[in-house]
Amino acid sequence: MATTTASIDIDVSPDRVWQLIGGFDSLPDWLPYIPVSELSEGGRVRRLKNEGGEVIIERLEAFDNEARTYSYSILQAPFPVGGYLSTLTVHETPRPGTARVEWSGSFTPDGVSDDDAVALFHDIYTQGLAALEHTLSTPTASQ
Repeated sequence: MATTTASIDIDVSPDRVWQLIGGFDSLPDWLPYIPVSELSEGGRVRRLKNEGGEVIIERLEAFDNEARTYSYSILQAPFPVGGYLSTLTVHETPRPGTARVEWSGSFTPDGVSDDDAVALFHDIYTQGLAALEHTLSTPTASQ
C-alpha cells in the first residue's frame, strides 16, 4: 500500500474553506479539471468527468461536518491503482483567519511502481490545493 499527503495553508477562515469544499458534489466549484459532478445513491456516490471526458466514480465513506473532513473511495477511474481511499480535511491553524487544507490518500499500485502512483496522486492533490487557493482568492469566492 502506498500513501501520499499534500497540504496548503490558505489565508481564509476554516469555515469559509469548508463551506466551499465540504459538499461531496462541490468539486466543480473549485477544481477546474473536474467540470462535472453528479450525485446518486442519496448523495453517497459521485460520478465525475474530467476535462478529457474520462469518468471517475467515487463513494463517500465518512463525513464529519463538525470536524470539517470527509473520506471517499474510488469505485471506477482511469488510474493505475486499486483500494484507493482518500481524505480531505480543513484544519484550524494557530494563525486566526487561516486554514490548513490536507488531502491524503492510500492505494495499491496496479501495473506501476509505488513511486509512480505516489507521484501521480501527489501531483493531483498539490494542483488541486493550488486551484482551491486560487478559487478562494478570487472576488466571487468571497460572496
